[in-house]
Amino acid sequence: MARILIIDDEPQIRNMLKQMVERAGYDAEIAENGRDGLKLNAENPADLIITDIFMPEKEGIETIMALRKDHPDTKIIAISGGGCKGQVNYLKVAKSLGAMRTLNKPIERHRLLETIQELLA
Repeated sequence: MARILIIDDEPQIRNMLKQMVERAGYDAEIAENGRDGLKLNAENPADLIITDIFMPEKEGIETIMALRKDHPDTKIIAISGGGCKGQVNYLKVAKSLGAMRTLNKPIERHRLLETIQELLA
């Protein structure tokens, strides 16, 4: 069974995503920020990580960069409800730094599960 780590500072989003992936047959673990997510992943590496971009403690871009350095083969999906700020599209930045896919919030269940299946195939 594939293990998915979900990193998001919003408890409702975090728990909703956890339920979605568990109902699809995956093992899910959650973290509320990048710092905690990196610690959990170091203890027990995930097959796939879903990370929000804007979070306290350690935001998503920093988290993606650290994951690529320490776990270069980990599959990463970056998510955000505010992917653009000013002239910067942070989901594009996340993809250029190592996220394999990006999704805008609100996340559609079928799109998330299709993306997960594609990356874990």
